[in-house]
Amino acid sequence: MNPSVNKLQSLLRHDTIMSNIEIATLFREFEPNLNQTTINWRIYSLVQSGMIDRVGRGKFSISTRDKFTPIISSRIYDLNLKLKKEFPYLSFCLWDTSILNEFMIHQPGLFYTIVEVEKDATESVFYFLKDQKHTVFINPSSEMLERYVQFDQHNIIVKNFITEAPTKLIEDVNTVTLEKVLVDIFCDTTLFSAQQGVEMRTIFQEAFRKYSLNTDKMFRYSARRGNKKNFGEFFSSILIKQ
Repeated sequence: MNPSVNKLQSLLRHDTIMSNIEIATLFREFEPNLNQTTINWRIYSLVQSGMIDRVGRGKFSISTRDKFTPIISSRIYDLNLKLKKEFPYLSFCLWDTSILNEFMIHQPGLFYTIVEVEKDATESVFYFLKDQKHTVFINPSSEMLERYVQFDQHNIIVKNFITEAPTKLIEDVNTVTLEKVLVDIFCDTTLFSAQQGVEMRTIFQEAFRKYSLNTDKMFRYSARRGNKKNFGEFFSSILIKQ
């Protein structure tokens, strides 16, 4: 193996992040005349081979942490098929709030399946699911959740999808990334009331401890949600090393 790569791997430990400029400097210790194009290609190759992990724009680490993959339940699969059949040209995102369980100390007794759709289609999707005899709410207020959500029912929340949100495709189901979930629970205190306060700090800390996350995606998405400043302040306050 190239000696510069050996040294890079020795420097990039679990809690260490290096910038592309620092990596370029390291490579040039061994090959002073190396041009930037070659360095960029080497960094790309190391990321593709899985030797290093891109954790942000121009930031890299070697991490033992896994990539988060949400569980797609049979209920989500069924809902996905129904919506694709009824709305073949509609973009939507499906997930279940039970995926937050692994990060929480106090387990909530109430979970939602969340259907995020383009704003113009929220009512159409709401009425379609209602006709299918689902217990469904559209962009619910805190009062509506308190009064009408039933603990013994499968509750579906239809809400507006924020464009450019970080999602991922798993077996033909467009679902959430952990980056999106973390920003969502910070920004939507009504829907995610059970995940606020100390519980939210625990969720963030556990998420970063267990999984490899792209902080740049989180900040871009928080900006799309119009809450980048507050999110940045919270992020700094929990002392997560970026």
